[in-house]
Amino acid sequence: MHQDLQGDATATTEGAGARTGDGADATGDNAATGDHAATGVRRPKRRLRTILISAGLGLTLVAGGGAAAYHYGLFSDIGDPVSFGKPQPAASAASHVGPGVLMPTGPKASFVRTSRLPDGTQIAKTTLTGKKSGFTGDVWVWVPKEYDDPAYADSAFPVLISLPGGRGYPTNYWGTGPGLGLQQAVSDGAKSGKSLPFILVMPVINADTKHHFDGSDIPGQPRMGTWMAEDVPDFAKANFRTFTSRDGWAFMGSSSGGFGALKHVLKYPDRFKAAIASGVDVVPDSPLWKGNTQAMDENNPEKLAAKLIAGGGPDVYVNFQIGTKETGREKAERFMKDYGKGPVHTRLQVIQDGEHNGKSYVRGMREGALEWISKVMSAPTPKPRPAPSGGASGAASR
Repeated sequence: MHQDLQGDATATTEGAGARTGDGADATGDNAATGDHAATGVRRPKRRLRTILISAGLGLTLVAGGGAAAYHYGLFSDIGDPVSFGKPQPAASAASHVGPGVLMPTGPKASFVRTSRLPDGTQIAKTTLTGKKSGFTGDVWVWVPKEYDDPAYADSAFPVLISLPGGRGYPTNYWGTGPGLGLQQAVSDGAKSGKSLPFILVMPVINADTKHHFDGSDIPGQPRMGTWMAEDVPDFAKANFRTFTSRDGWAFMGSSSGGFGALKHVLKYPDRFKAAIASGVDVVPDSPLWKGNTQAMDENNPEKLAAKLIAGGGPDVYVNFQIGTKETGREKAERFMKDYGKGPVHTRLQVIQDGEHNGKSYVRGMREGALEWISKVMSAPTPKPRPAPSGGASGAASR
Protein backbone atom coordinates (compact mmCIF):
# COMPACT_ATOMS: atom_id res chain seq x y z
CA MET A 1 0.00 0.00 0.00
CA HIS A 2 2.92 2.33 0.49
CA GLN A 3 3.49 2.49 -3.26
CA ASP A 4 -0.19 3.38 -3.66
CA LEU A 5 0.22 6.48 -1.53
CA GLN A 6 1.86 8.49 -4.27
CA GLY A 7 -1.13 8.02 -6.54
CA ASP A 8 -3.56 9.05 -3.87
CA ALA A 9 -1.42 12.06 -3.09
CA THR A 10 -2.01 13.05 -6.70
CA ALA A 11 -5.76 12.93 -6.08
CA THR A 12 -5.35 15.05 -2.98
CA THR A 13 -3.39 17.62 -4.95
CA GLU A 14 -6.06 17.77 -7.61
CA GLY A 15 -8.71 18.27 -4.96
CA ALA A 16 -6.65 20.99 -3.36
CA GLY A 17 -6.26 22.67 -6.72
CA ALA A 18 -9.99 22.81 -7.11
CA ARG A 19 -10.31 24.40 -3.71
CA THR A 20 -7.49 26.92 -3.93
CA GLY A 21 -8.21 28.52 -7.28
CA ASP A 22 -9.83 31.51 -5.62
CA GLY A 23 -7.02 31.60 -3.10
CA ALA A 24 -4.49 31.84 -5.90
CA ASP A 25 -6.33 34.83 -7.32
CA ALA A 26 -6.31 36.48 -3.92
CA THR A 27 -2.59 35.95 -3.64
CA GLY A 28 -2.12 37.61 -7.00
CA ASP A 29 -4.11 40.63 -5.86
CA ASN A 30 -2.05 40.86 -2.71
CA ALA A 31 1.13 40.85 -4.75
CA ALA A 32 -0.24 43.66 -6.89
CA THR A 33 -1.07 45.65 -3.79
CA GLY A 34 2.50 45.26 -2.60
CA ASP A 35 3.86 46.60 -5.88
CA HIS A 36 1.59 49.60 -5.74
CA ALA A 37 2.63 50.38 -2.19
CA ALA A 38 6.25 50.48 -3.29
CA THR A 39 5.55 52.96 -6.08
CA GLY A 40 3.41 55.52 -4.29
CA VAL A 41 2.80 57.59 -7.44
CA ARG A 42 0.47 54.89 -8.79
CA ARG A 43 -1.92 54.93 -5.88
CA PRO A 44 -4.33 57.56 -7.27
CA LYS A 45 -4.74 55.58 -10.47
CA ARG A 46 -5.37 52.42 -8.49
CA ARG A 47 -7.98 54.18 -6.36
CA LEU A 48 -9.74 55.49 -9.45
CA ARG A 49 -9.66 52.05 -11.02
CA THR A 50 -11.03 50.54 -7.81
CA ILE A 51 -13.91 53.03 -7.79
CA LEU A 52 -14.73 52.26 -11.42
CA ILE A 53 -14.57 48.50 -10.84
CA SER A 54 -16.74 48.82 -7.73
CA ALA A 55 -19.32 50.84 -9.66
CA GLY A 56 -19.36 48.30 -12.45
CA LEU A 57 -19.66 45.46 -10.01
CA GLY A 58 -22.55 47.23 -8.29
CA LEU A 59 -24.42 47.44 -11.59
CA THR A 60 -23.71 43.77 -12.20
CA LEU A 61 -25.15 42.83 -8.82
CA VAL A 62 -28.27 44.87 -9.48
CA ALA A 63 -28.76 43.16 -12.83
CA GLY A 64 -27.68 39.65 -11.79
CA GLY A 65 -28.82 39.48 -8.20
CA GLY A 66 -27.38 37.14 -5.56
CA ALA A 67 -25.83 34.77 -8.07
CA ALA A 68 -23.43 37.48 -9.20
CA ALA A 69 -22.59 38.27 -5.58
CA TYR A 70 -21.61 34.68 -4.92
CA HIS A 71 -19.66 34.59 -8.18
CA TYR A 72 -17.52 37.45 -6.93
CA GLY A 73 -17.24 35.91 -3.46
CA LEU A 74 -18.76 38.89 -1.69
CA PHE A 75 -21.18 36.92 0.45
CA SER A 76 -19.39 33.62 0.98
CA ASP A 77 -21.21 31.32 3.40
CA ILE A 78 -18.34 28.86 3.81
CA GLY A 79 -17.90 28.18 7.50
CA ASP A 80 -21.52 28.98 8.34
CA PRO A 81 -23.64 26.51 10.33
CA VAL A 82 -25.72 24.19 8.16
CA SER A 83 -28.36 21.53 8.72
CA PHE A 84 -29.77 18.82 6.50
CA GLY A 85 -33.39 17.87 6.02
CA LYS A 86 -36.42 19.98 6.77
CA PRO A 87 -37.70 19.61 10.35
CA GLN A 88 -41.00 17.79 10.81
CA PRO A 89 -43.24 17.50 13.85
CA ALA A 90 -42.32 14.30 15.67
CA ALA A 91 -45.85 12.92 15.68
CA SER A 92 -46.36 13.70 11.99
CA ALA A 93 -43.02 12.20 10.97
CA ALA A 94 -43.59 9.01 12.97
CA SER A 95 -47.07 8.49 11.53
CA HIS A 96 -45.83 8.46 7.93
CA VAL A 97 -42.67 6.40 8.29
CA GLY A 98 -42.80 3.15 6.38
CA PRO A 99 -41.19 -0.17 7.24
CA GLY A 100 -37.41 -0.26 6.98
CA VAL A 101 -37.01 3.50 7.48
CA LEU A 102 -35.06 4.86 10.44
CA MET A 103 -35.65 8.52 11.13
CA PRO A 104 -32.70 10.46 12.63
CA THR A 105 -32.13 9.15 16.14
CA GLY A 106 -30.09 12.12 17.41
CA PRO A 107 -28.31 13.75 18.96
CA LYS A 108 -27.78 16.09 16.03
CA ALA A 109 -24.22 16.99 15.12
CA SER A 110 -23.12 20.59 14.58
CA PHE A 111 -22.11 21.03 10.92
CA VAL A 112 -20.29 23.87 9.20
CA ARG A 113 -20.43 24.36 5.44
CA THR A 114 -17.16 23.65 3.60
CA SER A 115 -18.31 23.71 -0.04
CA ARG A 116 -21.31 24.68 -2.08
CA LEU A 117 -21.75 22.87 -5.39
CA PRO A 118 -23.24 24.38 -8.57
CA ASP A 119 -26.49 22.43 -8.15
CA GLY A 120 -27.08 24.01 -4.73
CA THR A 121 -26.08 20.98 -2.67
CA GLN A 122 -23.41 21.42 -0.05
CA ILE A 123 -20.65 19.62 1.78
CA ALA A 124 -20.37 20.13 5.52
CA LYS A 125 -17.99 19.03 8.24
CA THR A 126 -18.28 18.07 11.87
CA THR A 127 -15.99 16.60 14.51
CA LEU A 128 -17.06 13.24 15.87
CA THR A 129 -15.93 11.50 19.03
CA GLY A 130 -16.80 7.85 18.63
CA LYS A 131 -18.57 6.39 21.63
CA LYS A 132 -17.33 2.89 20.82
CA SER A 133 -13.83 3.57 19.52
CA GLY A 134 -13.01 6.58 21.67
CA PHE A 135 -11.36 8.17 18.63
CA THR A 136 -12.03 11.79 17.67
CA GLY A 137 -11.81 12.86 14.03
CA ASP A 138 -13.50 14.94 11.35
CA VAL A 139 -16.31 13.71 9.13
CA TRP A 140 -17.59 15.38 5.95
CA VAL A 141 -21.12 14.78 4.65
CA TRP A 142 -23.09 15.48 1.49
CA VAL A 143 -26.72 14.74 0.69
CA PRO A 144 -28.32 14.68 -2.77
CA LYS A 145 -30.99 17.18 -3.80
CA GLU A 146 -33.66 14.49 -3.42
CA TYR A 147 -33.05 14.37 0.33
CA ASP A 148 -34.70 17.78 0.83
CA ASP A 149 -37.47 17.12 -1.71
CA PRO A 150 -40.82 17.05 0.15
CA ALA A 151 -41.77 13.98 -1.87
CA TYR A 152 -39.03 12.04 -0.07
CA ALA A 153 -39.59 13.51 3.40
CA ASP A 154 -40.59 10.12 4.83
CA SER A 155 -38.08 8.04 2.89
CA ALA A 156 -34.74 6.58 3.88
CA PHE A 157 -31.67 7.07 1.68
CA PRO A 158 -28.78 4.68 1.05
CA VAL A 159 -25.45 5.62 2.62
CA LEU A 160 -22.10 5.34 0.84
CA ILE A 161 -19.25 5.65 3.35
CA SER A 162 -16.42 7.08 1.26
CA LEU A 163 -12.82 6.45 2.33
CA PRO A 164 -9.71 8.22 0.97
CA GLY A 165 -6.27 6.86 0.33
CA GLY A 166 -3.05 8.66 1.04
CA ARG A 167 -2.61 9.82 4.60
CA GLY A 168 -6.33 9.80 5.27
CA TYR A 169 -5.79 12.29 8.10
CA PRO A 170 -6.57 15.01 9.10
CA THR A 171 -8.73 15.34 5.98
CA ASN A 172 -10.68 13.14 3.58
CA TYR A 173 -10.14 14.30 0.00
CA TRP A 174 -13.58 13.06 -1.10
CA GLY A 175 -14.98 15.73 1.21
CA THR A 176 -12.41 18.49 0.84
CA GLY A 177 -11.95 18.11 -2.92
CA PRO A 178 -15.34 18.41 -4.67
CA GLY A 179 -13.39 18.99 -7.88
CA LEU A 180 -12.72 15.25 -7.95
CA GLY A 181 -16.35 14.94 -8.99
CA LEU A 182 -17.72 12.30 -6.62
CA GLN A 183 -20.75 14.31 -5.55
CA GLN A 184 -21.52 15.33 -9.13
CA ALA A 185 -21.23 11.71 -10.29
CA VAL A 186 -23.81 10.64 -7.71
CA SER A 187 -26.11 13.53 -8.70
CA ASP A 188 -25.83 12.78 -12.40
CA GLY A 189 -26.40 9.06 -11.88
CA ALA A 190 -29.54 9.71 -9.84
CA LYS A 191 -30.83 12.22 -12.40
CA SER A 192 -30.39 9.74 -15.24
CA GLY A 193 -31.96 6.93 -13.23
CA LYS A 194 -28.89 4.70 -13.61
CA SER A 195 -27.79 4.85 -9.97
CA LEU A 196 -29.10 5.84 -6.57
CA PRO A 197 -28.97 9.21 -4.78
CA PHE A 198 -26.56 8.14 -2.04
CA ILE A 199 -25.80 10.11 1.09
CA LEU A 200 -22.00 10.44 1.20
CA VAL A 201 -20.33 10.17 4.61
CA MET A 202 -16.59 10.85 4.40
CA PRO A 203 -14.54 10.25 7.57
CA VAL A 204 -10.82 10.34 8.19
CA ILE A 205 -9.40 6.81 8.16
CA ASN A 206 -6.13 7.17 10.07
CA ALA A 207 -5.30 8.54 13.51
CA ASP A 208 -2.24 10.56 12.48
CA THR A 209 -0.13 11.44 9.44
CA LYS A 210 2.69 9.00 10.20
CA HIS A 211 0.99 5.60 10.24
CA HIS A 212 -1.46 3.46 8.34
CA PHE A 213 -3.89 1.54 10.49
CA ASP A 214 -5.38 -0.72 7.77
CA GLY A 215 -8.86 0.45 8.77
CA SER A 216 -8.57 -1.95 11.70
CA ASP A 217 -8.37 -2.27 15.46
CA ILE A 218 -4.65 -2.99 15.65
CA PRO A 219 -3.80 -4.07 19.22
CA GLY A 220 -2.41 -1.16 21.21
CA GLN A 221 -3.45 1.43 18.60
CA PRO A 222 -6.46 3.71 18.06
CA ARG A 223 -9.46 1.60 17.14
CA MET A 224 -9.90 2.76 13.57
CA GLY A 225 -11.85 -0.33 12.54
CA THR A 226 -14.50 0.34 15.17
CA TRP A 227 -14.51 4.02 14.21
CA MET A 228 -15.40 3.25 10.58
CA ALA A 229 -17.63 0.19 11.02
CA GLU A 230 -19.59 1.34 14.09
CA ASP A 231 -19.13 4.98 15.11
CA VAL A 232 -19.47 6.45 11.61
CA PRO A 233 -22.66 4.48 10.78
CA ASP A 234 -24.10 5.39 14.20
CA PHE A 235 -23.34 9.03 13.40
CA ALA A 236 -25.16 8.73 10.08
CA LYS A 237 -28.18 7.16 11.77
CA ALA A 238 -28.24 9.96 14.32
CA ASN A 239 -28.38 12.69 11.67
CA PHE A 240 -30.06 11.31 8.55
CA ARG A 241 -32.98 9.20 7.36
CA THR A 242 -31.41 5.81 6.76
CA PHE A 243 -32.43 2.22 6.11
CA THR A 244 -32.66 -0.25 8.96
CA SER A 245 -31.27 -3.11 6.87
CA ARG A 246 -27.85 -3.64 5.34
CA ASP A 247 -29.44 -3.06 1.92
CA GLY A 248 -29.00 0.66 2.54
CA TRP A 249 -25.32 0.60 3.51
CA ALA A 250 -22.20 0.43 1.34
CA PHE A 251 -18.55 1.52 1.27
CA MET A 252 -16.33 2.99 -1.41
CA GLY A 253 -12.66 3.85 -1.24
CA SER A 254 -9.41 4.21 -3.12
CA SER A 255 -6.02 2.65 -2.36
CA SER A 256 -5.79 2.21 1.42
CA GLY A 257 -9.38 3.44 1.63
CA GLY A 258 -10.34 0.78 -0.90
CA PHE A 259 -8.76 -1.83 1.34
CA GLY A 260 -10.92 -0.59 4.21
CA ALA A 261 -14.04 -0.65 2.04
CA LEU A 262 -13.36 -4.22 0.91
CA LYS A 263 -12.51 -5.43 4.40
CA HIS A 264 -15.50 -3.92 6.19
CA VAL A 265 -18.03 -5.41 3.78
CA LEU A 266 -16.46 -8.87 4.07
CA LYS A 267 -16.04 -8.67 7.85
CA TYR A 268 -19.51 -7.31 8.57
CA PRO A 269 -21.81 -8.66 5.83
CA ASP A 270 -24.73 -8.40 8.24
CA ARG A 271 -24.30 -4.59 8.28
CA PHE A 272 -23.00 -3.68 4.81
CA LYS A 273 -23.93 -5.08 1.41
CA ALA A 274 -21.62 -3.63 -1.23
CA ALA A 275 -18.30 -1.93 -1.85
CA ILE A 276 -16.45 -0.11 -4.61
CA ALA A 277 -12.75 -0.82 -4.04
CA SER A 278 -10.39 1.13 -6.31
CA GLY A 279 -6.65 0.62 -6.83
CA VAL A 280 -6.67 -1.63 -3.81
CA ASP A 281 -4.45 -4.10 -1.98
CA VAL A 282 -6.17 -7.21 -0.67
CA VAL A 283 -4.10 -8.04 2.43
CA PRO A 284 -3.20 -5.99 5.54
CA ASP A 285 0.35 -4.63 5.51
CA SER A 286 0.69 -1.99 8.24
CA PRO A 287 3.95 -2.34 10.20
CA LEU A 288 1.91 -1.61 13.33
CA TRP A 289 0.69 -5.22 13.38
CA LYS A 290 4.18 -6.23 14.54
CA GLY A 291 3.69 -9.83 13.57
CA ASN A 292 0.35 -10.27 15.36
CA THR A 293 -0.84 -12.95 12.94
CA GLN A 294 -4.14 -13.69 14.62
CA ALA A 295 -5.24 -10.05 14.63
CA MET A 296 -4.09 -9.62 11.02
CA ASP A 297 -6.04 -12.69 9.91
CA GLU A 298 -9.19 -11.24 11.47
CA ASN A 299 -8.78 -8.24 9.13
CA ASN A 300 -7.52 -10.01 6.01
CA PRO A 301 -10.02 -9.77 3.12
CA GLU A 302 -8.83 -13.06 1.63
CA LYS A 303 -9.47 -14.96 4.86
CA LEU A 304 -12.71 -13.09 5.50
CA ALA A 305 -13.96 -13.97 2.01
CA ALA A 306 -13.04 -17.64 2.50
CA LYS A 307 -14.94 -17.64 5.80
CA LEU A 308 -17.97 -16.03 4.20
CA ILE A 309 -17.96 -18.59 1.38
CA ALA A 310 -17.67 -21.47 3.82
CA GLY A 311 -20.57 -20.10 5.88
CA GLY A 312 -22.79 -19.67 2.84
CA GLY A 313 -23.38 -15.96 3.08
CA PRO A 314 -24.94 -13.48 3.32
CA ASP A 315 -24.35 -12.21 -0.20
CA VAL A 316 -22.01 -9.25 -0.68
CA TYR A 317 -21.10 -7.33 -3.83
CA VAL A 318 -17.62 -5.97 -4.54
CA ASN A 319 -16.82 -3.82 -7.56
CA PHE A 320 -13.07 -3.52 -8.03
CA GLN A 321 -11.73 -0.62 -10.11
CA ILE A 322 -8.32 -0.37 -11.74
CA GLY A 323 -6.86 1.99 -14.29
CA THR A 324 -4.86 0.78 -17.27
CA LYS A 325 -2.03 3.16 -16.32
CA GLU A 326 -1.55 1.78 -12.80
CA THR A 327 -0.36 -1.50 -11.36
CA GLY A 328 -2.38 -3.94 -9.29
CA ARG A 329 -4.84 -5.37 -11.78
CA GLU A 330 -3.45 -8.86 -11.23
CA LYS A 331 -4.24 -8.63 -7.50
CA ALA A 332 -7.88 -7.85 -8.15
CA GLU A 333 -8.20 -10.53 -10.80
CA ARG A 334 -6.57 -13.13 -8.56
CA PHE A 335 -8.91 -12.26 -5.71
CA MET A 336 -11.89 -12.53 -8.04
CA LYS A 337 -10.73 -15.91 -9.31
CA ASP A 338 -10.07 -17.34 -5.86
CA TYR A 339 -12.92 -15.79 -3.88
CA GLY A 340 -15.49 -14.46 -6.35
CA LYS A 341 -17.85 -17.36 -5.82
CA GLY A 342 -20.88 -18.33 -3.77
CA PRO A 343 -22.03 -15.32 -1.73
CA VAL A 344 -19.06 -13.16 -2.78
CA HIS A 345 -20.09 -11.44 -6.02
CA THR A 346 -17.34 -9.51 -7.78
CA ARG A 347 -16.92 -7.30 -10.81
CA LEU A 348 -13.94 -5.46 -12.31
CA GLN A 349 -14.30 -1.97 -13.77
CA VAL A 350 -11.28 -1.36 -16.01
CA ILE A 351 -10.73 2.37 -16.51
CA GLN A 352 -9.09 3.07 -19.87
CA ASP A 353 -6.10 5.41 -19.42
CA GLY A 354 -7.02 5.58 -15.75
CA GLU A 355 -4.32 6.38 -13.21
CA HIS A 356 -4.05 5.88 -9.46
CA ASN A 357 -6.07 8.94 -8.47
CA GLY A 358 -9.52 10.06 -7.45
CA LYS A 359 -10.56 11.56 -10.77
CA SER A 360 -9.90 8.30 -12.60
CA TYR A 361 -11.87 6.32 -10.04
CA VAL A 362 -14.82 8.69 -10.22
CA ARG A 363 -14.81 8.22 -13.98
CA GLY A 364 -14.97 4.47 -13.42
CA MET A 365 -17.90 4.96 -11.08
CA ARG A 366 -19.67 6.94 -13.77
CA GLU A 367 -18.91 4.26 -16.35
CA GLY A 368 -20.48 1.42 -14.43
CA ALA A 369 -19.49 0.88 -10.80
CA LEU A 370 -22.17 3.12 -9.28
CA GLU A 371 -24.85 1.56 -11.45
CA TRP A 372 -23.74 -1.97 -10.56
CA ILE A 373 -23.92 -1.56 -6.78
CA SER A 374 -27.12 0.49 -7.06
CA LYS A 375 -28.90 -2.55 -8.47
CA VAL A 376 -28.47 -4.44 -5.19
CA MET A 377 -29.14 -1.51 -2.82
CA SER A 378 -32.40 -0.12 -1.46
CA ALA A 379 -33.70 3.00 -3.17
CA PRO A 380 -35.52 5.96 -1.63
CA THR A 381 -39.25 5.95 -2.21
CA PRO A 382 -41.25 9.12 -2.93
CA LYS A 383 -44.70 9.66 -1.51
CA PRO A 384 -47.53 8.45 -3.77
CA ARG A 385 -49.03 11.21 -5.83
CA PRO A 386 -52.65 12.05 -5.03
CA ALA A 387 -55.10 10.34 -7.36
CA PRO A 388 -56.79 12.64 -9.90
CA SER A 389 -60.13 13.92 -8.67
CA GLY A 390 -63.16 12.42 -10.38
CA GLY A 391 -66.38 13.92 -11.69
CA ALA A 392 -66.85 16.92 -13.88
CA SER A 393 -63.98 18.88 -12.39
CA GLY A 394 -61.65 15.94 -13.00
CA ALA A 395 -62.71 15.72 -16.61
CA ALA A 396 -62.23 19.44 -17.07
CA SER A 397 -58.73 19.31 -15.69
CA ARG A 398 -57.79 16.64 -18.18
